[in-house]
Amino acid sequence: MFHPSSQVAFKPDLIFQRKEMEIFKIMKSIWIIGAGRMGVKAADVLIHKNPDSEITLVDKDLTVCKKSSKPFFKVVCMDGVLFLHENLRRPDYPDWIIPAAPIHVAYEWIRLKLSKKYRLETISVPDQVVMSLPNPFRGDAGQVYISNADFICPSNCPEPEEICTYTGKPRPRILHDFLESIQYDDFRSVVVKSQQLSSGIGGYTPKAVFKALRQVEKSRSSVLFSTACRCHGVMHAFKFL
Repeated sequence: MFHPSSQVAFKPDLIFQRKEMEIFKIMKSIWIIGAGRMGVKAADVLIHKNPDSEITLVDKDLTVCKKSSKPFFKVVCMDGVLFLHENLRRPDYPDWIIPAAPIHVAYEWIRLKLSKKYRLETISVPDQVVMSLPNPFRGDAGQVYISNADFICPSNCPEPEEICTYTGKPRPRILHDFLESIQYDDFRSVVVKSQQLSSGIGGYTPKAVFKALRQVEKSRSSVLFSTACRCHGVMHAFKFL
């Protein structure tokens, strides 16, 4: 019988190898927002997996930028959300965006993108919504962190479609689908779906954030805005004024 601590039954490394072979075929240009420990780790792993990748690390901290500078990727020293605002112009470039900054990157980009056309106000995620979420935790900036897991996930989890690597059982829910289905008062739930690209590294395509932008603009009501993969996520709430 499978035991969670063994991680043998599902051979996550083999699953990852298959997933990565497919992912890296379409991973030529990558923007990593945040050049701290996690951002640099992501850049190192991804350039090792695909030496032909064009990787750009973005961080506003000059000291961090200098420490992160390596000949294998480009470092841009400016605010990451502002970088996206000024350079993310179409849904097919770059291939992937990896949020590695201690903020809800997609949410902050949406807010900045809409700021010239609309007045938006960040509000608290309603208690009734929070109570419906798995293992919720409120952050200091109005965000709510969400997870299917009440345990520490294995670092080499490949996020298989059918089961949880740790428990060996089907997930209680596919988190991004669950969040998208939330209906509460006049709120519309909009979700950017994140995909695990390698061990401990998740990201999304420009197409995903532009889709979310269109959904938000069409709603013109209160919005629950989340970024989530199958197991973990973060949510903000805001309203149009």
